[in-house]
Amino acid sequence: MTDKEPKQVSRREFVTTIGGVGVGAVLGGGLVRGYFLPDQVLAIPASKGYLLVDTKKCAGCASCMLACSLVHTGETNLSLSRIQIVNDPFAAFPGGVTQEQCRQCPFPACVEACPTGAMHVDTANGNVRTVDASKCIGCERCEGACPFSPARVQWNSEEKHAQKCDLCANAPHWSQKGGVGGKQACVEVCPMHAIAFTEDIPLQNGDEGYNVNLRKDSKVWKTLGFPTGDNGEYM
Repeated sequence: MTDKEPKQVSRREFVTTIGGVGVGAVLGGGLVRGYFLPDQVLAIPASKGYLLVDTKKCAGCASCMLACSLVHTGETNLSLSRIQIVNDPFAAFPGGVTQEQCRQCPFPACVEACPTGAMHVDTANGNVRTVDASKCIGCERCEGACPFSPARVQWNSEEKHAQKCDLCANAPHWSQKGGVGGKQACVEVCPMHAIAFTEDIPLQNGDEGYNVNLRKDSKVWKTLGFPTGDNGEYM
């Protein structure tokens, strides 16, 4: 590297530097040119796929959880599911049953928190945020960094590594092609059609963009191409 060539700065170095000098230096321009603009520092490609849910349609049957566990691990174990159904018997409808799916966040805190690169953006499979189990050291920083509750990253207590939804891109116990451009087990198995896949980035405003109306009279329903006729229509 010559003196005139710009220094290549890693994301971790960037975060460390910001912590040391303060945000004011960045906003003031002191670090913008050297640390903020280069693509290799901050650019994270958006996922090309997302799961939408309709809590008002969910029956709480946990079929999605069982299917998720089955296609990924080969066993039906609710504790190994990457999508979660939460039941609150004291909550009024529709809050009594909620579906908690990974958001495939545009700015994934779980990826940022991982010290080994195990949690990463899989550019070969539609930029889904996923886990390389061989690199996971079990620190669970990704789980703690997830801003949602329950965390969309889970600890696999049997295989001893972190796991999260990969849109079935790596579902070794399923004969179907998963991931972006393929199928998702939870979408396929839901008897209420309360889960749907979309390639459009949902509105990043709390639950509003991800918990939507998937009934036949909704704009989302028609946008996703679901049938709307009187015969054989989804409810």
